[in-house]
Amino acid sequence: MSTSRLRTLGTRTAGPGHPVYVTGEIGINHNGDLDNALALIDAAADAGCDAVKFQKRTPEICTPRDQWDIERDTPWGRMTYIDYRHRVEFGETEYRRIDAHCRERGIDWFASPWDTEAVAFLEKFDVPAHKVASASLTDDELLRALRATGRTVILSTGMSTPRQIRHAVEVLGSDNILLCHATSTYPARAEELNLKVIQTLKDEYPNVPIGYSGHETGLQTTLAAVAVGAVFVERHITLDRAMWGSDQAASVEPGGLQRLVRDIRTIEAALGDGVKKVYESELAPMRKLRRVPGLHAVETGTGTGADDREPVAV
Repeated sequence: MSTSRLRTLGTRTAGPGHPVYVTGEIGINHNGDLDNALALIDAAADAGCDAVKFQKRTPEICTPRDQWDIERDTPWGRMTYIDYRHRVEFGETEYRRIDAHCRERGIDWFASPWDTEAVAFLEKFDVPAHKVASASLTDDELLRALRATGRTVILSTGMSTPRQIRHAVEVLGSDNILLCHATSTYPARAEELNLKVIQTLKDEYPNVPIGYSGHETGLQTTLAAVAVGAVFVERHITLDRAMWGSDQAASVEPGGLQRLVRDIRTIEAALGDGVKKVYESELAPMRKLRRVPGLHAVETGTGTGADDREPVAV
């Protein structure tokens, strides 16, 4: 069993000591429109995200048979649910365009497959990872198919008990997975986010990196997840929260996404390495403000000026 908390995601590494891996979850917020998908990729790339993520389903497998013929109102008129599922699903032609556009923009893409046929479809592409949606955590057949790919598997843990999570980890194997704390309500209320579970998962799975998949409104709680140790962050993104679709209201618009990535980078820089030290920038205030040097005065180096001084651990 590996004791490393590092995972390879394409050309990047996720885990302690590395920049937080930020993913913009497009999901089906493109509403079956390739231009929307490409615009969302651009928004994520402009914001500095590492990747975007989609959802891939085989409608006839993932849609219960008794729901196929139920009619619903959609932006494209009234249609059966199975027709709607096909309407918002991209095929190989669209994903080839998505793959090429992501390469042009220097951003990775991957997806959450909801069935084994979707896994085989995604394996046509050199994706950096596969994602297990919280709803699929108990699907052992899907988990085994994902493990067989040899790729890093990101596992969301919403709507799941500790025993179910443990079983899924056993099926997937812990050497090549990344766990994401999540609460599967859209949008999720702050009092149900329970961000301390990130530390609980770190304690429970010492050889697995822990991330956060958020479905809340606002940015503060996602930033808090980084502050308590999430090394991977995923948020749903949208061009406009007023757009039609069940995930839009719990999504982040392009301007918010830019602020989120910016603030994540600030927080990870501010967290530092945990070693208490006196910084060079503190030496001048120390000379000015500290009246009593103390028993163990800070060494200021042997150079002739402040530029020669190194931070000193104390």
